[in-house]
Amino acid sequence: MVAAATRSGGLFPIRYTALVLCALGGALCLAAALLWQRWWWWLAAALLLALALLGWFDLRQTRHAILRNYPIIGHLRFLFESIRPEMRQYFIESDNENLPFSRAQRSLVYQRSKGQPDSRPFGTQLDVSANGYEWVNHSLQPSTLASHDFRTWIGGVPGQPHEGVAPCTQPYQASVFNISAMSFGALSANAILALNQGARTGGFAHDTGEGSISQHHRVHGGDLIWEIGSGYFGCRNADGSFSAERFTANALDPQVKMIELKLSQGAKPGHGGMLLGAKVTAEIAAARGVPEGEDCISPSSHSAFTTPLEMLQFIARLRQLSGGKPVGFKFCVGHPWEWFAIVKAMQQTDITPDFIVVDGAEGGTGAAPVEFTDHVGVPLQEGLLLVHNTLVGVNLRHRIRLGAAGKVITAFDIARMMSLGADWCNCGRGFMMALGCIQAQTCHTGRCPTGVTTQDARRQQALVVPDKAARVANYHRQTLHALMELVQAAGLQHPRDFTPHHIVRRTGDSQVHLLSNVVLHVQPGALLGPLDGQHNVFQIYWPRACAESFHIAPPPMTPSAERPQNVPQA
Repeated sequence: MVAAATRSGGLFPIRYTALVLCALGGALCLAAALLWQRWWWWLAAALLLALALLGWFDLRQTRHAILRNYPIIGHLRFLFESIRPEMRQYFIESDNENLPFSRAQRSLVYQRSKGQPDSRPFGTQLDVSANGYEWVNHSLQPSTLASHDFRTWIGGVPGQPHEGVAPCTQPYQASVFNISAMSFGALSANAILALNQGARTGGFAHDTGEGSISQHHRVHGGDLIWEIGSGYFGCRNADGSFSAERFTANALDPQVKMIELKLSQGAKPGHGGMLLGAKVTAEIAAARGVPEGEDCISPSSHSAFTTPLEMLQFIARLRQLSGGKPVGFKFCVGHPWEWFAIVKAMQQTDITPDFIVVDGAEGGTGAAPVEFTDHVGVPLQEGLLLVHNTLVGVNLRHRIRLGAAGKVITAFDIARMMSLGADWCNCGRGFMMALGCIQAQTCHTGRCPTGVTTQDARRQQALVVPDKAARVANYHRQTLHALMELVQAAGLQHPRDFTPHHIVRRTGDSQVHLLSNVVLHVQPGALLGPLDGQHNVFQIYWPRACAESFHIAPPPMTPSAERPQNVPQA
């Protein structure tokens, strides 16, 4: 409509027609109202004169060029722009467009969380001939399993000897599907209550996110993974440094099953954050241990350590202070030499984390700068492969469990990640959808339409905790039931039995390959000797990484040093 009003004619531009008509119409209606004294004339006059006044303000304002050139009708442009995402989502996009989750994916979560049938008739809606399409090879002798409650021990197995310095003494048997890190503050109080109650009902773990343990995490007593970020929320001194005393007070709580040190996250790796003082309510301040009403800053890096050796020593200290509970770290893979430096620190100190969560760059429930969301960090598949293969190459894989997070919402997603080396998967946005999230993508505005990501007390009331808690538990149970059916179809006994040999990928119109033939693969102990034949990422960066620093050592004066960085690709 704006474009149609660009032509000029007569004594004034056509784009001013709406303003002139409103003014003239308002004047005529006002005259009619004064003459005949009918209420509808007064109403029409009020509406038209209000629009005319709006048009006058549009001409006088200096913020929007559109409104100065197109008074009144220019507002239609902003109206249509504001509802464009909803119009596209409901009427235009196909069921399988991923923005970031497709309608088909969201519908699957909604159906499973509500306990509705998730079967679909008439065959697949996916293009099985498309490049990148993947499937699981099934067996002619399917297995039969008694339960879908798949679990993995983290921190060692009871009754078996523990290796390394200051090992875990309280191992935790976790579900293979858990709630990913989402903080109170980013999520509403009712959302935290529902997630934790659902975790308690379903027997799986709830990661607190770096916002620490709030009063809402404690109400229902669900298992917690306490995430500690660079702000040390819940275990900090007044100056923002780490407090051993406050850490111990929280870590010894029986509800806390594991401690997770956050180095970076998939949504914005290498980027700190700040919660404006206006949003730091009394509840958030109490959970994080910060002053109410003051800006709450998360630095981009930790102050408790500056080298890989110090980081491993800090992990050992956290394990001792927590009474021997599993302690690990979460990160989104970035510079490969930094990861290699951490592994070399493990070799040098014999201190190993009990687990590592690899966060893919495609993950993230919170808001982040677009450049970080789209172009910073290694995607989950490549990051997981690098971490898994490095640990295999130095014979440490058996001591460390690997979690994977990043757009994992279906049973196939879990099976695929476990085939690439994961021991369990975390899910954030899937559980948000189980709470009722409609992917409105207004999480950072405080105006979440379903009460999931807002601190507005009235908006939160839309999220009824008992109902949504049941949906959280349903989504977990139904997804693991579907995973059990995949495991049985492949003739296996546990999701950990999936390997890259079970997953097939189409790479062309007439070409398919097992994932085992297209992903990075390192033999046990291969990095302990000569690196000949290993992937370039190991040949170039493994020798240049050192446990004493996260910085890369100068390259040797050989032709191989001139080769470009080549992160493993699948």
